[in-house]
Amino acid sequence: MDMHFISEAIASSGPLAIVVSLIINVIISVLGFIPSVFITAANITVFGFQNGLIVSYIGEIIGAAVSFWLYRKGIQSIPPKFMNNRWIMRLQKSQGFPAFWMILLLRLLPFIPSGVINLAAALSRASMMIFFTATSIGKLPALLIEAYSVTQVLKASYEVRIGLVLLISIIAVLYYVKKTRIKN
Repeated sequence: MDMHFISEAIASSGPLAIVVSLIINVIISVLGFIPSVFITAANITVFGFQNGLIVSYIGEIIGAAVSFWLYRKGIQSIPPKFMNNRWIMRLQKSQGFPAFWMILLLRLLPFIPSGVINLAAALSRASMMIFFTATSIGKLPALLIEAYSVTQVLKASYEVRIGLVLLISIIAVLYYVKKTRIKN
C-alpha cells in the first residue's frame, strides 16, 4: 500500500475526505497485516498534523472495534498459531478488569501488531466495552509516537527517506530469511 495513493484518494474525495480516510482505516484494521503508518502519514499530509492525528485516532478506534466484532463473529473457533505467546494466552483467558489491563498493556507495547491484539481480544472473554475502552486509551500514546515519527520522516530530505526505505527493506528481507531458515 502506498502513502501517496492513499493521500490522493483522501484528498480527491472533497467533503467526504474524512469518511474515505475512516473507511480506509477500517479496511487496514480488518485486514490486520497492513501497517497503519500509511494511513497516518496520508492523514497528516492531507489534514495537517493535529487534524490528521485526530482523524487517524478516530479511524484506528473504529477500525479496532469493527475488527473485534467481525473477528468475534467469524473466527472464534479457529485457534491461530500466535496464541502460544504467553501474553496473548493470558488475554484469551481473562475477562472484566484483568482483560482491560491486558488489552491496555498490549496496546502500549509497540512491537505487537494491532491486528494480533484485535484478534486475541476477540478470542478472549473480554466484552466489547472493555475492549473499546482499553483500546481507546492504549492507542493514543502509540499513535502520538507514530504521528511524530511520520512527521519527521515527511520533513526529511529525499535521500534520507530513500535510505530509510532501503534500511527497512533490508531488515524485512533478513527477517524473512531468518524465519525461513528456522522453519527448514
